[in-house]
Amino acid sequence: MRRRQVIGLLGAAAVWPLTARAQPATPTIGFLNPASPHLFASRVAAFHQGLREIGYIEGQNVAIDYRWAEGQYDRLPGLAADLARRQVSVIAATGGIPSALAAKASTTTIPIVFVAGADPVKFGVVTNLNRPGGNITGLTALTSELVPKRLQLVREMVPTATIIAMLVNPANPIAEAVSNEVQVVARTLGLQLHVLHASTERDLNSVFATLVQLRATALLIVTDTFFDSMSDQLAALTVRHSVPAIYQTREFAAAGGLMSYGGSLTDAYRRAGVYTGRILKGERPGDLPVQRSTKIELFINLKTAKTLNLTVPPTLLASADEVIE
Repeated sequence: MRRRQVIGLLGAAAVWPLTARAQPATPTIGFLNPASPHLFASRVAAFHQGLREIGYIEGQNVAIDYRWAEGQYDRLPGLAADLARRQVSVIAATGGIPSALAAKASTTTIPIVFVAGADPVKFGVVTNLNRPGGNITGLTALTSELVPKRLQLVREMVPTATIIAMLVNPANPIAEAVSNEVQVVARTLGLQLHVLHASTERDLNSVFATLVQLRATALLIVTDTFFDSMSDQLAALTVRHSVPAIYQTREFAAAGGLMSYGGSLTDAYRRAGVYTGRILKGERPGDLPVQRSTKIELFINLKTAKTLNLTVPPTLLASADEVIE
């Protein structure tokens, strides 16, 4: 073979990251998430479903290396760096913007597929949704954008409410931006909105003591992985303190919370599994547009409504995906 041909072949081999052309016989996905595994069982199952649609089954032709931060956002950078050191084939950075940013900071070569509920451009994950470029792409679910709508829904459920509390996790980088947006909506509705903070289980008792002092007549909980992990406790506290509350996930309503409203996270995770499989088959993440899961779900716990002496408006009952009795 002539020298010029050899140089050409070497140049072609260096075009896309080493991870994309030196895959092991069984590729490994690094699954990064800020929560605990038992909380995300349904979403992990949806991720597996997406992989199967592309032809990958864990334990047969793909391995998955899981990294869970157990509700501690500050652990994510170290977990992401560990996956990068292990040279996994793809990092699935799930559970929100903090995971995506940690994965992005850990590598510029290993492909990344993120799942987030906030605007990935606004928070610096990608610069363009249609052509994200580089080594990263992903999915967004309607979560933080729907917080103002949740405020409207809880007001519809409790039309006499004038003082409403909003619970956020200050450790989440989206907390301040969401708080500012919802404050604007609250003013247009003539509501007094108090922002309360909790990032540990111990904080929650203080939050509900403050709710009583504020005489808040409803509670809006901003989407956060920590609050996902505390769905049962949050639901129990809202019922114990007779506070109508709304959150993102069905688990909250199923545990006794009044309402949940948000984008379908299982749909987003399934799509993330599809994207991950496509990248394993050789597609460039930077060429795959950031997808938006637009499926929205509303769940109402009718038993809790009766306990709180609330009459559910017929319009809400008619639009609910599920009424829990």
